Amino acid sequence: MEAESSFDIDAPRWDQSTFMGRLKHFFNITDCRTALLPDSRLDEAKALVESSGSIPPGTTAEQLYYAKKLYDSAFHPDTGDRMNLIGRMSFQVPGGMAITGFMLQFYRTVPAVVFWQWVNQSFNALVNYTNRNAASPITPKQIGVAYVTATSTALATAVGLNLYTKKAPPLVARWVPFVAVAAANCVNIPMMRQQEILNGIAVTDENGNKLGHSTKAAVKGIAQVVISRVTMAAPGMIVLPIIMQRLEKYKFMQRITFLHGPIQVMLVGGFLIFMVPAACSLFPQRCSMAVSKLEPELRDSIRSQYGDSIRHVYFNKGL
Repeated sequence: MEAESSFDIDAPRWDQSTFMGRLKHFFNITDCRTALLPDSRLDEAKALVESSGSIPPGTTAEQLYYAKKLYDSAFHPDTGDRMNLIGRMSFQVPGGMAITGFMLQFYRTVPAVVFWQWVNQSFNALVNYTNRNAASPITPKQIGVAYVTATSTALATAVGLNLYTKKAPPLVARWVPFVAVAAANCVNIPMMRQQEILNGIAVTDENGNKLGHSTKAAVKGIAQVVISRVTMAAPGMIVLPIIMQRLEKYKFMQRITFLHGPIQVMLVGGFLIFMVPAACSLFPQRCSMAVSKLEPELRDSIRSQYGDSIRHVYFNKGL
């Protein structure tokens, strides 16, 4: 079916005001197969999306939808720049499954805990930087401080709990990596996006017209991202240890201990295929906030210019 000239490529394919609509959207753009495509193919998709005012003859609606899928998966919504591969949400499944699987497997010794928590926090720092609200610039020094702080938090939590749980039931020790990851997320994300908290993020009206900057909007958006990231990791890192503890009682599993790591990697991948889009869907990416809840100065400025015609402001909370 050929695309109509009036086809609006910028309009969401699914209703973003509902969880199911967002879930379909994020299942679409977190498809890890898109991470395998060359930059040239992604640039072609971007060119097609940006030529929506003059769609090439013979272009079908499905071709446009696929181009938009590639565009949304690989290009930043604020800048339009192509994001680095490892930081994209489409890389969360292959990247996350490998790192999480090995964190869950090698949790018994302090050197292994230190190494895999460091790898995980390095990965998270890149993901958090890539998916920030890019309208708020961050300096290399701030990136370094955020990385060191988050990594130190994860290591201190993991090593401390690892030593504390030496005499605890085996299952409790298996849950230490999740606690460390959750604690680090609560530090890593706000630190990596500290400029947004310090200086505020751009807020607009419903039509995208800029109204000012809000620190309260930044705090709301970042808090939602923290919740989403912890939720993304929780099922795999909480349920999988229970599964592995039971499986390891069987003799066939005891004979293939060298495969326990790869098995956990694959099982984590099964969880993440569903949890990455589900966690991203918890809150709308285009977040809203009532004008009445903004800082007094910004609230008064909006009301003095627009009266009560604007009741909500909108902003990109990031992922």
